[in-house]
Amino acid sequence: MKLSICTDAMADLSFTEMLDKCVALGVEGIEMTGGGWSPAPHFRADELLADRSLLASRLKEIDARGLEIAALNCSGNPLDPGELGERHRGEIEKTIRLAGEIGVKRIVTMSGLPAAAPGDSVPNWLVYTRSWPDEMPERDRYQWEDCAFPYWHGLVRLADEVGVERFALENFSAMLVWNPQTLFRLRDEVGPKVGMNLDPSHLFWMGACPIAAARALGDAIHHCHGKDTRIERGLADANGLLELAEVTDVANRAWNYVAVGAGHDLQWWKEFFSVVRMQGYNDWVSLEMEDFTMSTEAGIQSSIDALKQTISR
Repeated sequence: MKLSICTDAMADLSFTEMLDKCVALGVEGIEMTGGGWSPAPHFRADELLADRSLLASRLKEIDARGLEIAALNCSGNPLDPGELGERHRGEIEKTIRLAGEIGVKRIVTMSGLPAAAPGDSVPNWLVYTRSWPDEMPERDRYQWEDCAFPYWHGLVRLADEVGVERFALENFSAMLVWNPQTLFRLRDEVGPKVGMNLDPSHLFWMGACPIAAARALGDAIHHCHGKDTRIERGLADANGLLELAEVTDVANRAWNYVAVGAGHDLQWWKEFFSVVRMQGYNDWVSLEMEDFTMSTEAGIQSSIDALKQTISR
């Protein structure tokens, strides 16, 4: 396995400063965003497609430092029924085309979440039951068969056209794909080009075991994020894990995203990466830093130190 970092964690740095920081941290690769929910501070797809000299310059800077592009990321909701979905669809397509031009084979993104019925104006995450009320089976069918399947068939065709080999869908909440079971529902329809970006942090607070998830996914693991979650004692016991508080309100949340090792010890992370490699994945692990309990600098450094000790080389 090789260590990379999602560069949005260093959004306050210029492109050159970010690359120098990555070298100093001792990572081998970078995962940069092309658009979507991210402001894409370092490698915006539409900007680079419109300015080939800028693209060439940035690729030269990456190469000069001995770094590799682990993946291009464009996480968002392409199935949103409003303007957001239209924008995210366009930015995901541009990120795929950019990847094709520069030889990057992997796109990290999200499955999307549509409305529950034609004419609805907001996405609807249907996770309570399909048994009641009576309309639920049709709402479920509409989201998958009328919205998700056609869209993802189209993205697979585009990837085939430009030479992108893998989609890695993050198992993020409020998306149609949020665990192994839902990943296989999409993958069985559109093919093996679609797999999981296995991110333990989300599975922790959903009550799943990321190690068991890795075993269930097998060769459907297409990418891996190094990101931890801590279930906060007392608060989670009283209120459960469906947390609506702002992510910055760390003292009052039932769970928090934390630096690697601040939620689960290094023995857990060693077992996790060992099992991931047992399933045949021996590729990039990207640190994604969203710890608001400490400074970004401290979170990045402690996470890098933890990942260097635990990934399966």
